[in-house]
Formats: sequence, C-alpha cells, structure tokens
Amino acid sequence: MPGPISQFIEEHFLHFNAAALKDAATAYNQHLNKSGKMLITLAGAMSSAELGKSLAEMIRQDKVHAISCTGANLEEDVYNLVAHEFYERIPHYRDLTPEQEDALLKRHLNRVTDTCIPEEEAMRRIEKPSVSLWQKAEAEGRRSFPHEFFYELLRSKVLEPFYQIDPKNSWLVAACEKNLPIIVPGWEDSTLGNMFAANIIKGKVKSAQVMRSGIEYMIEFSRWYQEVSAQHSIGFFQIGGGIAGDFPICVVPMINQDIGKEVPVWSYFCQISDSTTSYGSYSGAVPNEKITWGKLAIETPKYIIESDASIVAPLIFAYILGW
Repeated sequence: MPGPISQFIEEHFLHFNAAALKDAATAYNQHLNKSGKMLITLAGAMSSAELGKSLAEMIRQDKVHAISCTGANLEEDVYNLVAHEFYERIPHYRDLTPEQEDALLKRHLNRVTDTCIPEEEAMRRIEKPSVSLWQKAEAEGRRSFPHEFFYELLRSKVLEPFYQIDPKNSWLVAACEKNLPIIVPGWEDSTLGNMFAANIIKGKVKSAQVMRSGIEYMIEFSRWYQEVSAQHSIGFFQIGGGIAGDFPICVVPMINQDIGKEVPVWSYFCQISDSTTSYGSYSGAVPNEKITWGKLAIETPKYIIESDASIVAPLIFAYILGW
C-alpha cells in the first residue's frame, strides 16, 4: 500500500511540472522493475540541503547503483554528519548586506544560500584525519580516488565521536556500506580539494599522485558501464547541471565512438533543473539534443522537470520508496 506522500502525488500531481515529476518517478520504478540499474548525479548543494534523508534510503534499498557528484556534495554530506548542530540558517539571506556577509566571514561561517557551514567544526575537523590518510597512502605507495579516501575515513570510525545526526541520514555512509561506485569529476573544485593542494604546497603531502585523477575516473567508469550494461539497462537521473551530469553521460559516446566498442545508450533519462533552455545553456538543453551526441536514443524515456531540485528530488524518492 503506497504511503501518504505517494498517494498525494497520485491524486494531485496531474499537470505541468507536477505531472512530469510523477511520470518520471513512475518510469524510474518501471526501469528498476525490469532489472535496470540507475546512476544519480548530484550538482548544486544537495548534501547541504540534507538530501541524505531520502537518498540514503534509496541507496539502502538498491534503488541507486552508482553516483556522480561534485566534490562539494561529497564532503558536505560529511560536514553535516559531524557539525550539524553548529550550522546556522539565515532565512532572510536575500536581504543580507555586504557588511553582514563580512560578519559571517569573520565568524568563519561559509554561506550556501540560507545555510552557513562552520569552518572549524566541519571543514577543519575533516581536514586533519584526511591529511593523515593521504600521508599514510603516500608512505604505502598507494593511490586512491577522492571517494575512496572518504570511505576509508568513515570506515576508520575516527569521526564517530563527532556525529551530530543519525548516520542513517547520511547518503555517503549508506554508499560506503554498499561500497557504491562513485565518480567525482573536478574534485579539485572543493574545499577539501583546496586543502589537498595547500598541504602539497606546504610539504605535508609530497606529491599530488596520491590522489587519482578525473581522467582515471572516466577510465574506471567506462569499465563499469561496459560490465554492467552487458547484463542490465542503465538509467541516468540528473539533479541539477554542471560537471556532475556532463561528465558521466559522455561515457557512452566515448566507448562507442572513441574506443570503438559497442554499448547501449542510456535507457532512461530525467533531469531536474531550473536552468532555462537558451543559447549555449548546456544544463538547460532539452533531452532530445543528447540524441545527436549518441547519449540517448529516440525511444529512451526522457523527462525534464523545470523546478527546484531540493523540492522535487525528495518527492520523487519518496514516491519510488512508496512513502
């Protein structure tokens, strides 16, 4: 029996973006019911929006089989895990003056829309054990991807004394427990990526080679796609735009056109975005444009929901979970 959220969507989400939401969620379930696999991409600040409250359960129930995310979403889920009580919400953030913004800086509060992330309790708390892991890997002659270092950090349990939310609401904890494949393109564009570079400059880590690169992510992801697509169709559920979505969707034409092997295109596509379609707006491009790039086929179920992902994604996940 579907739960109250699912029932509400069934009864009221009948037209426009609401209907697109229901259609996309229904097709997601149909894809899974045919033994399909699903990649979810996370752009924006979805971890700071606490998407883990629904995404973690999606992972636990095998509704998600791989994730592509920005470095910010990777680290901000852990920030929230260890420093939630130190976050500050600014309801009227649009009214802040430059002087008020500067006052937040002086208090070491970094604002993401209406949410301020505390530097000491979140970012610096993660930095110290991360540096230790980088140094350990370097001493052992071992190289790892950014998400693998996070998995190692969580499995070490060094952060557990600082947990300030129930870990069941952390999507990265759920992913770690499942050893879920994660792709983090452009990881350098993150706070911890900046800290990694800074520690190399300061000499605490001797070489950047300890961290595996974005090109290596694409190589490993192509292996995953070839292996999985031989047995299952693979869908693409994109939250927001940017590199988190642009990077992994290219794996199909890369394999087919550049490697010269043949794999199926993505068999489901949905994008939640408030980026309007305009000249040169890749994030706002309609799904049909991806046919010309060899990413989607004519018959691929395609959905675009032009709305706020912090509202839409939890509703879709709730529908898929039967809440």
